[in-house]
Amino acid sequence: MSGGPLAGIRVLDATGVIVGPTATLLLAEQGAEVLKVEPPEGDLMRRLGGKARQPGLSPKFLHFNRNKRSIVLDLKSEAGREVMRRLAGTADVFVSNMRARALASLGLDWATMAALNPRMIHCTIAGFASGGPYDGAPAYDTIIQGLSGVAACFQRQTGEPRFAPFVLTDHIVGIIAAQAICAALVGRGRDGVGQAIEVPMFENAAAFVLSEHMGQRTFGPDGDFGDPRIMTPDARPLPTRDGYICVSANTDAQARGFFDAIGRPELKDDPRFSTVSARLENVAAYFRLRTEAMAERTTDEWLPLLRRHDVPAMRFHTLESLLDDPQLRGSGVLTEEPEQDTEETMLGLRHANRYSRSGVAPARLAPRLDEDGEAILRELGYSEAERAALRSRAGGGRP
Repeated sequence: MSGGPLAGIRVLDATGVIVGPTATLLLAEQGAEVLKVEPPEGDLMRRLGGKARQPGLSPKFLHFNRNKRSIVLDLKSEAGREVMRRLAGTADVFVSNMRARALASLGLDWATMAALNPRMIHCTIAGFASGGPYDGAPAYDTIIQGLSGVAACFQRQTGEPRFAPFVLTDHIVGIIAAQAICAALVGRGRDGVGQAIEVPMFENAAAFVLSEHMGQRTFGPDGDFGDPRIMTPDARPLPTRDGYICVSANTDAQARGFFDAIGRPELKDDPRFSTVSARLENVAAYFRLRTEAMAERTTDEWLPLLRRHDVPAMRFHTLESLLDDPQLRGSGVLTEEPEQDTEETMLGLRHANRYSRSGVAPARLAPRLDEDGEAILRELGYSEAERAALRSRAGGGRP
């Protein structure tokens, strides 16, 4: 894999489902060579990620594992662990979301792998930080959403605790893990020495919520929680005469433009709305005013009018209409591309960020299970006879 700021970095990806693959996807799309090490049955998301047109290539798996190579290793076997040890000697980064006990039993813990390769960055994505009372407890995104306060934010706004309708904390923590890995690589560039990173889901998600909504509790136990601009029920896409619109008017200039756009210029001098502080104190009334005003015209009538007054506004997309958004198509993030080994096409997603000097990694479809296993073993120096012996010991499958 060439191109991208991480070109030349090799990542061993022993993760599954969403949080770990999110992290390694970001690394792969920034140019790293990501070797996805899968158990014989493959990543669970190959089967859990929706109905597949081809076996093992579910929609979610396709979108979270592009630009990666796949090798199957049975890490419960000595032959599989030996291949993994040889891979570890070639890698810059190892990423896992296994629990610490499982890592240690497989010889994939930091101490063991650092002895093989002291330059390695060893990143473990855990449900909970080590040393606390939840250390080692199993965790999925819904567990973390409920425990970290994400679901409580929905309760504060709507009266009922809910999970976000996507794996929000998996995405957040996966992004944080990728950032931590890149920071550790920068550190290694100074002294040549690797290190272990622990990225806990709960603590990161809780900090994400609290930095937004700790509010006045920051200053003492009697303060109120929550940013009222976000918690008010009218903080939502606003109904128009024929649909919905998304409007945000936060600065004084934007608020004044909004009042002109809705034909209420006198509100610019209303003491409830004339300053940022005043609008925050009267946020329920301000948001209710916006809701009532938007109902008077169609979305297509409002958009040019609001833009003329420099008020941030965009149309509301359904999931279906999002696929036709001209910006997504024009920027190349949403593309039509050939599906593996067929004449069918599929909708693909490309990395959104651009780098002026290093470019972007070449696009590659998500791999079939063990698609690159034979090639990777050859690259590690296994002879044809040794590769055949490994397959034989594994009963005709992968080591």
